[in-house]
Formats: sequence, C-alpha cells, structure tokens
Amino acid sequence: NFGNSALQGGEPQQSLQPGSAAPSFTCKALLPDQSFGDVRLSDYSGKYVVLFFYPADFTFVCPTEIVAFSDRAEEFRRINCELLACSTDSHFVHLAWTNTPRQDGGLGRVSMPLLADRSQAVSRAYGVLKADEGVAYRGLFIISDRGLIRQVTINDLPVGRSVDETLRLVQAFQHADKHGEVCPAGWRPGDRAMKPDPSLSKEYFQPDGGGGPQPPDSPPAAVAAPEGAAAAPPEGDKAASSSQPEPEVKPAGSRIFPWLDEKAYKAHAFAPSPGCSCWKRRH
Repeated sequence: NFGNSALQGGEPQQSLQPGSAAPSFTCKALLPDQSFGDVRLSDYSGKYVVLFFYPADFTFVCPTEIVAFSDRAEEFRRINCELLACSTDSHFVHLAWTNTPRQDGGLGRVSMPLLADRSQAVSRAYGVLKADEGVAYRGLFIISDRGLIRQVTINDLPVGRSVDETLRLVQAFQHADKHGEVCPAGWRPGDRAMKPDPSLSKEYFQPDGGGGPQPPDSPPAAVAAPEGAAAAPPEGDKAASSSQPEPEVKPAGSRIFPWLDEKAYKAHAFAPSPGCSCWKRRH
C-alpha cells in the first residue's frame, strides 16, 4: 500500500507540491481570546503562514507541539508570519481543551487560532487526512506572502515537529524572496548564502571568504606563537632537537623573589615555617 495513503476512505486527496497555490479555505475556529470566529486563509494575504495539522485534542504529542509553537508565536510575528493549528475536532472541543489545566491533560490558553475542521474539508484539501480514522496526519505547510506553498512536511502520528526548524525555514525562504539567493544546508540569518549561478556560486566554496566548508586537502591554519616564545622546530629537526641538553631550570622563588636563594627556597617550599631563613628575611 506504499504511496496509496491519500486514497484511504475512497476519495482521492491531492498531493500539494512546493510552488503550487495553497488551497483557500474558510473554517470555524477557537480564537486566542477564547471566542469563536471564522478564519480564512485570505485574511493573511501579504503575510507568511505556518499551517500545521495535528490528529486530535486531549492526546499526547499534540499539546507539546501546540504549546511549543504558541510560546514562540511572537518570534514568528516579528518576521511577518502567523501560525494556524488545525484538527478535525469541533471548536467546542477546542474550548474545553484550552479550559483544562495542562497538568490535567488540557492545553491551556494559546496565542494562535485553533481551526475546527469538522467537515475534514481542509485536511483533505491539503492531503493530510487519515480517512480511516477521521484525523489529520501531522502535516505542516509554510505558505508565502503570495499564497504559494514553500515547504511541506508530513509526519506519521507518533512523532512531533520542530519549532526551531520551522522558524529557520521561514527565515530562509524570506531571505531567498528578498535577495534572490539560495540558502545552503543549515543556513541561518547572518550566514552567507549562494548565488544561483554556476560561476557565482563558486565564491561560496572559496576558503578565503566563502561560507562553505574548507576543501579536504587544505592545510591546517598556522597558529602564531605567543610573543617572546621560541618557534617550533621544523618537522625534520625534531629528532635533532630532542638530543640537545635541556636548559637549567631555576627555582620558581628565584624569579619571583630574587632574595630567596635555592637552599632557602627548598626549605620554604617543602617545609615552610616561621623559623626558616626566608621567613625571617621576608617578615
């Protein structure tokens, strides 16, 4: 049955691809102020949107995801991005869930709308409906300010998603939109990006200023010796230098306290007492 999950329940579901238009919708929702209202995708025209689906209220992994996204909602808003969560539960169930304390299996108040996809129309339109159970897979869609799908992630039910990675992806797509560059693996704001050109992209991989990894045959960078320290001998001179006599090492006291001779130093270092010569001289 690999690849046929979209056909469960008898009705085909479309598979959305990056670059395609995000399906429009109007859906009843529980709003952050605990009121009910209709949410339309068109309400967010000109903004990025992270639309993420989850299986059901009063479950286990779902509240950890919603709370994690809700706690970071302001970070997304600062980059002109809004969050929408969606399940096939009713808005009344959403309300009961948010009014139940977290320590009792509830969700508590959240800072984003919870869509109530009772008809399963939104889940089906986005291709995430698990029709045999009437719930949505953990689908996540990043929708651009022009209403285009930029990223699609669909997890099986047992595993939650990363808020950090979602935020990074939104920032990367916005950078690509603004600068016309492409973002390499692990890119974060402030990192170098690449020009989508066979010649210009080579700058990224240059060891003297590009953002890419060092070539594997690059010699390790030389480390300057501290000021006043002798330079390390060349590789071929190691054997010869090892046969040279070691320089005489003066007691530490003779450098720190010139008045402390070697005999007094040893007496003070290993058996310090008010009766030793150095004690009398010092005190």
